[in-house]
Amino acid sequence: MSKPFDLSQFPDLPPEVVKAFAAQQTALEAARFEASVERAARQHEQAVVVEKSAFITELKALIAKLEGQVQDYRRTKFGPKSEKLDPAQLELALEDLETAIAETQEQIAAVEEKVAASATDPETKTSRKPRKTRALPDHLPRVERVIEPESIACPCGCGDMVRIGEDRAERLDYIPARYQVIATIRPKYACPKGRTGVVQAKAPAHLLEGSWPTEALLAQIAVSKHSEHMPLNRQAVVMARHGVPIDRSVLADWMGRTGALIEPVVEHMAKALLQGSTRLYVDETTAPVLDPGRGKTKTGYLWAVLRDERGWNGPAPPGVVFHYRPGRKGAYADEILTGFNGTIQVDAYGG
Repeated sequence: MSKPFDLSQFPDLPPEVVKAFAAQQTALEAARFEASVERAARQHEQAVVVEKSAFITELKALIAKLEGQVQDYRRTKFGPKSEKLDPAQLELALEDLETAIAETQEQIAAVEEKVAASATDPETKTSRKPRKTRALPDHLPRVERVIEPESIACPCGCGDMVRIGEDRAERLDYIPARYQVIATIRPKYACPKGRTGVVQAKAPAHLLEGSWPTEALLAQIAVSKHSEHMPLNRQAVVMARHGVPIDRSVLADWMGRTGALIEPVVEHMAKALLQGSTRLYVDETTAPVLDPGRGKTKTGYLWAVLRDERGWNGPAPPGVVFHYRPGRKGAYADEILTGFNGTIQVDAYGG
């Protein structure tokens, strides 16, 4: 960029020339500013296009995955060999497929929210379809938890605001041997003289927004399914016996969405195991898995990656990450241990 011309070197110039030159300089500066704004806008638009392209690619991959899962579900439920399966085995197979479908749907919804958040036009943003209104059983005990604003003092100085209403949200909770409903109440307060707006506490965040289950109930269902080997169809029977009729497909949806949401935590735990570790234990166990529609079983693989340095007072805390895949292709242990420099002890059972 050239240096600005200094008129002070020519003190004898007529005022008209000085004025015309100043106007020209102002116009040049405005043109430069407008050009910089246009350049920044083009760069931003290019970045948005690249980001949206990445989102679209990810979304297409998830949609293709979902379509494959739906086809597997239909083949399992309505295929010619499905009639030969034991009803309990069929329920287990459908349960796993429904959970996988719900997890993929939650991932698709997360990508759609990212696309909507990156949109420059607020009118183009899409919102998730509202769920159908349902009521929890009236016979369940209600525990009301009132969340008050930090202050209800009116800004106009007239005293405390008056309560004009409330928002109520009910979620299904679980405690040992009984169920209860937690009703979250958020009172609304406003100036009695109508001088200011309304004050209300923010709604607390939930793992599954807009759904009944609390985090405690989701943890109980997950532990019962994966640790206590209690399938969701049996859990649905137990819940109905306690007076809470929740369909197995709904439980599968909850587990699928929860799995998608906690996946970053599991990935972070896996990375944490590799940081500062000099020795890892990897266990590979095979297990027969039902393959409905084909009339036979296939081999599933379970991996456990463990770090435990307590035996020699190591600095790293103990930790373990579990993973399951329906086949040996793309072994999880090989993927997670890529780039790890240290000692690995591998134990394999059943295969």
